[in-house]
Amino acid sequence: MDKLKQIETFVAVLQKGSLTAAARAEGVAPAVISRRLDALEDRLGVRLLIRTTRRIVPTTEGLSFFEDCQRLLREWEEAEAEVVQGSGKVRGHLRITAPAGFGRRHVAPLLLDFLRARPEISATLDLSDRIVDLVAEGFDCAIRIGGLVDSSLVAIRLGQIRRVIVASPAYLAQHGVPRSLDDLAHHECLQLATQDGWDLYVNGKPVLFKPQGRFVCNDGAVLREWALAGMGLAWRSWWEVGEDLRWGRLVSVLPELAAPAVAISALLPQRRHLPLRVRLFVEHLRAHYARPDYWDHRE
Repeated sequence: MDKLKQIETFVAVLQKGSLTAAARAEGVAPAVISRRLDALEDRLGVRLLIRTTRRIVPTTEGLSFFEDCQRLLREWEEAEAEVVQGSGKVRGHLRITAPAGFGRRHVAPLLLDFLRARPEISATLDLSDRIVDLVAEGFDCAIRIGGLVDSSLVAIRLGQIRRVIVASPAYLAQHGVPRSLDDLAHHECLQLATQDGWDLYVNGKPVLFKPQGRFVCNDGAVLREWALAGMGLAWRSWWEVGEDLRWGRLVSVLPELAAPAVAISALLPQRRHLPLRVRLFVEHLRAHYARPDYWDHRE
């Protein structure tokens, strides 16, 4: 039996969480997947997985082997990519992760355009606000906004974005336009449950403003909808409200208090031997994000 196929099957089972899911993805019977795993464990003489009717759990040896196998498969793909680059062909599978809200509006549509132009590339897009482990989970690239903490990863700057205080014209007509930081304390401020406050700047110095109000949610998209409905002031990223500002559905308030723009970055496990498909996708994002007008024309 093909040793590489055994390894690919082992990795697929753990990534997808079950023999059935791995079999479905490959278009074979679950029994075929089970036989490959049995053959792999027999060949190595090590128990890699604890299999029950409900779940599959890697042993200590299996977890370590899983990480090594992911690295081996990535290197195998990179080696193939290096060979085909000279012929101008771009192929393979992309695994991208991005924050849920930003990814839904500003990664997924651009990924679709990218794949339409390159039919030999496939992709998996993971939209999640959790911080993934690119190496352990086998991702090619993570899109991140703001500060980066993992210095072991390679960061490529794609563009920048800033936050602004916004409100609907109807709200401002009824409650007045705040003219200073002190005025904000007398307004209904829509709050994101996961934030400590609004990072504003007064006379060039950072100030953490603690918003007060009746409306709190852990989803930024809901805060935008509440702002559009005239329920209060919201502190949102330009990528969310740029189109609303352009069409007058929302109005920027106290722009002089806006903090400096933050970076949008692509995080990569490494720069050396970067597959061509990853390199081209990163450049595809950068070509769009670097255009200031891009953020004003996305709905």
